[in-house]
Amino acid sequence: MATDEHFVREDVRAFLDMLEAMGGKGVEEVGAVEGRTQMKTLGSLAEAPARDLAVIRDLSCPGPDGDIPLRFYDAKESREAGPCVVFIHGGGFVIGDRDVYNALCTEIAYRLDLPVVSVEYRLAPEDPFPAAPDDCEAAARWVASSPDALGLNITGLVITGDSAGGNLTIVTTNQLVNDPADVPVIVQAPIYPVASDVSKHRSRKDFGDGYLLTGAAMNWFTEQYAADPEDPRNLPMIGDCSNTPPTVVCTAGLDPLRDSGREYAAHLIEQGTEVVYLEFPGIIHGFTTLRKAIPSGQKDLDAFLDAVELMVERYK
Repeated sequence: MATDEHFVREDVRAFLDMLEAMGGKGVEEVGAVEGRTQMKTLGSLAEAPARDLAVIRDLSCPGPDGDIPLRFYDAKESREAGPCVVFIHGGGFVIGDRDVYNALCTEIAYRLDLPVVSVEYRLAPEDPFPAAPDDCEAAARWVASSPDALGLNITGLVITGDSAGGNLTIVTTNQLVNDPADVPVIVQAPIYPVASDVSKHRSRKDFGDGYLLTGAAMNWFTEQYAADPEDPRNLPMIGDCSNTPPTVVCTAGLDPLRDSGREYAAHLIEQGTEVVYLEFPGIIHGFTTLRKAIPSGQKDLDAFLDAVELMVERYK
């Protein structure tokens, strides 16, 4: 149960109270299959409607273990050469898919006026680490090659995603810095990411119960993902981040992952990377896909996308 010790917005409080009244079991109790259904159901109730775009099309690209499902978004039927967004969804590496994040991807494509490719990577526990980073890297390299299937002349990548997808955003960016793709990553924009070991963070203790994402769920996701704790493709701050491209990081003030995003942004700044860090007070993990239930989160998403647009304009 959330307490009044921390500032909680009115619409966030109403949403948390609704969830408490509904009851229900955590993902760690119901398992992966039911957890995926729960995430879809919550999205259908709590997320804003998708925007109408000129292009929304499912496609796929070759991956290390078969084709990787993708979804392509564009507000325009055709466009000049320019950047393309690669979006990597969240869900603890276990739940989440293209459909859950469909409305958010339409918002990103509309607001940034850039094409967006959403990646549906393999999920744990059926496909544990490193299946997810392998798929995301393969998909990003494919997009960077300006494949005929997209009909675009791509000059650079903007990689973004939330939570586990924020982690995979950083990991994929690092992989493409270490071994460059056909075009560079010009901006990365992780949303409330896992970048370091969150187990000892103050935010994990303060917000690990009663604020949607729980410590119990986080422990369970970690067990399902079964990653090597010493591998920088699991916790990217273990590795070399010195050549990271310009970065926009946002966190939520009531998120157990908040301090991981803070720590990562500070780490990049210390190494000389240009960083915009946005921490939104009084709101919870997952707000970018809860905008119907938490309307104030739309302004936060707008601020984040404004910062991404500013950074892209500087470096495209």
